[in-house]
Amino acid sequence: MKGKFISLEGGEGSGKSTSLSYILSWLEEKSIPFITTREPGGTPLAEEIRSLVLSERAEKVHDLTELLLVFAARAQHINEKIKPAIESGVCVVSDRFVDSSFVYQGVARQGDLKKISALAEWVVSDCLPDKTILLDVPVTIGLSRVQLREEHANRLDKESILFHERVRSGFMARAKADKDRFAVIDASQSLDLVLEHIDGVLANTFNFGKR
Repeated sequence: MKGKFISLEGGEGSGKSTSLSYILSWLEEKSIPFITTREPGGTPLAEEIRSLVLSERAEKVHDLTELLLVFAARAQHINEKIKPAIESGVCVVSDRFVDSSFVYQGVARQGDLKKISALAEWVVSDCLPDKTILLDVPVTIGLSRVQLREEHANRLDKESILFHERVRSGFMARAKADKDRFAVIDASQSLDLVLEHIDGVLANTFNFGKR
């Protein structure tokens, strides 16, 4: 039996790290074998590409360069880590996946969505998540959270408010277009409510009764 593939998405400051920790503890408690990974990144080569994408630099990174780097990392990630795990019956939990490309390099940077779709069809093909958990939070709240961890901010964290508003609307549009795959969670709620909602999504995805 193939393993499940779960991705976690959301704008900056949406609480993905905390939610990811909860998901992993949930899987461990249910004795479900899993690996955790992230995008861009996930393998040694893909992590090197991640540093190229996210590091601040004097030279302007062209939007097309960023897009192609992200998909290059994804190709390595899928073929060297994600697919082998799923085929061996191991659940894969990824902090971001292809939806982030449509949103960040597409909607937020106003890139060519047709070209991104073509890249996704070529690189990702049918390797889509079984469930994508989207943590939605107003931009002002998310960015205020990012400021509290300023020492960890990356190049994308420091984009304009308009950029982050586009990110949020882009994710919501993706979720609306694929309601079966996406589970949208209001991440402005208390942490207890957010985790309770995630618990329900996981229980449904893995056919477990809620706690």
